[in-house]
Amino acid sequence: MLSDTLPEPLIVPRPEHSISRAHISPNALKVLNRLKQAGFQAYLVGGGVRDLLLGHEPKDFDIATDATPEEVRGVFRNCRLIGRRFRLAHVFFGREIVEVATFRGSNAEGGSETEAQVTEQGMILRDNVYGSITEDALRRDFTVNALYYNIADFSLVDYAGGLADIEQGRLRLIGADPVARYREDPVRMLRAVRFACKLGFIIDPDCAAPIRELAGLLGEISPARLFEEALKLFHGGYALQAFEKLRHHDLFAQLFPETDACLARQEHDFPITFVSRGLDNTDRRILEGKPVAPAFLFAVLLWEPVRLRYHALLAEGMASAEAIALASHEVASAQQRRVAIQKRFALPMREIWALQPRLERRQGKRPLVLLSHPRFRAAYDFLLLRAEAGETDPELAEWWTRFQDVDAAERTRMLSSSAPRKRKRRKRKPKAKGEAVAASAGKEAASEAGVATTAQPRNGQANE
Repeated sequence: MLSDTLPEPLIVPRPEHSISRAHISPNALKVLNRLKQAGFQAYLVGGGVRDLLLGHEPKDFDIATDATPEEVRGVFRNCRLIGRRFRLAHVFFGREIVEVATFRGSNAEGGSETEAQVTEQGMILRDNVYGSITEDALRRDFTVNALYYNIADFSLVDYAGGLADIEQGRLRLIGADPVARYREDPVRMLRAVRFACKLGFIIDPDCAAPIRELAGLLGEISPARLFEEALKLFHGGYALQAFEKLRHHDLFAQLFPETDACLARQEHDFPITFVSRGLDNTDRRILEGKPVAPAFLFAVLLWEPVRLRYHALLAEGMASAEAIALASHEVASAQQRRVAIQKRFALPMREIWALQPRLERRQGKRPLVLLSHPRFRAAYDFLLLRAEAGETDPELAEWWTRFQDVDAAERTRMLSSSAPRKRKRRKRKPKAKGEAVAASAGKEAASEAGVATTAQPRNGQANE
């Protein structure tokens, strides 16, 4: 619980700070000014203020006010109220959304059951208790996110020492008890890692110390919310660094338990090399301004448990197509209980996996058919990563690289040189009843996993 002492803020007048309205979204300025004109307090707050002070371009601009969500909607016709856990107002300007939040108050006292709900462990389930700007500042997570830009006089307001922490490159939780703050919202542990990577800050030792012990609290967070946090962690251009910090603090195991277990018993250095190369590839693409598909990212993060299960099923005598389909289904289904990967990403992720065994077969017309597959490019990029990590034969990746670039005549020659010698066909005995049932079950597993050998999947997002 936060201290009841309300500190006097540090107020920095406009001439003494670097934030200019020229660098603030025009639509955010419209919201600030209209709230001020309507008689309400209005402040730019959070990451937008922090990023402007650091010379970064803010991703979005959030606003805090003493107006209730209903009063905000009364000021803006282009407004919609959202949220149950936290009631917010979204003001729409075409594709841009300016988020407006009412100052939060203490949820310890004075809130009705419908306004504030806190578990016995201290986790906040619902929080619509409104208060003053001072209370709002103390309710925020990190000091660097509790800075306010006042539209009334263009000053900066700092209640928690965030300016000093920005100067020192330090990420520090607000309040004297980091354990209580993590218990209020365990996602703050993931946010600590993300901000440390994004800003290049160190996590304050007192705030870092309890993370390993409390990591299991993430099991109480909804898988859908953890999916959003995972995207932020791995799609910000610092995925490899985030992965390393998550593992250091035992947080990665809470998000991807099967992958983490595989990394703990790595074979020939394959798992950690493959994941690291895949995340590094993601970072390079983002820094180069290239698109990155979440399906490809999650395919990288979950491939190792899929690969191990696939080879185990092959050893049991299951056919390749059925084995990869069943392995993919089992791993993806288990993962949904931790991080709920949305269906629009989960299906292409499984297609990328399903194409890996098919890329190994280079005879007949199969390679030509694969070239026209809507997920071929992503599967080929995935194969390159596997070859770089030493998991598969580099010659296979080189063959596919060349096969895409040569003309039709050379492709024919490559296919003929890859064709095996013909063997005399033996007459097959009719299948026994038990074998026919097993074959039917394998086909059902492949169909359930979304890997049909005849039907082409619909177009979707590829890695490029």
